[in-house]
Amino acid sequence: MGDSRNQDLDGAMPEKVATLVSSGPEETKAHGRALAARLRRGDCVALVGDLGSGKTCLVQGICDRLLVADPVTSPTFILINEYVGQDASGAPLPVYHFDLYRLDGPDALFELGVDDYLYGCGICLIEWADHAGDLLPEGTLYVQIDTTGDRSRRLTLTYPE
Repeated sequence: MGDSRNQDLDGAMPEKVATLVSSGPEETKAHGRALAARLRRGDCVALVGDLGSGKTCLVQGICDRLLVADPVTSPTFILINEYVGQDASGAPLPVYHFDLYRLDGPDALFELGVDDYLYGCGICLIEWADHAGDLLPEGTLYVQIDTTGDRSRRLTLTYPE
């Protein structure tokens, strides 16, 4: 895993960047399980990548680690799937899985009352997060997934220090 620190020229908060490589869907899910171990109530994960890049695979791994019992599928036509997982103490943990692919823009997301999810006590996992504009909370973890081969992917995680 590569690791570097970046700072904007305007003196903005430094970010931590990590790069992971995946050789296929199972390894992408494994990265999701590892990432889930670091997530806490109120965290938001923004996933960006082309169609078929592995965003849902990563979400499935995260949900697996959070002990979500329901099948995890992309909510492309309904925008949000709500699951119940468990936090580290075994207490119920709301998990919200968004798919913004068909969203008309940030205004449409705002009209859905997304603040209740983004600023609540659950974990938000947002596919096609680039469609959300600037509505995502400060401290959001961004995961860019790039296709590097038929099955291989590069995951670039960026989050504030």
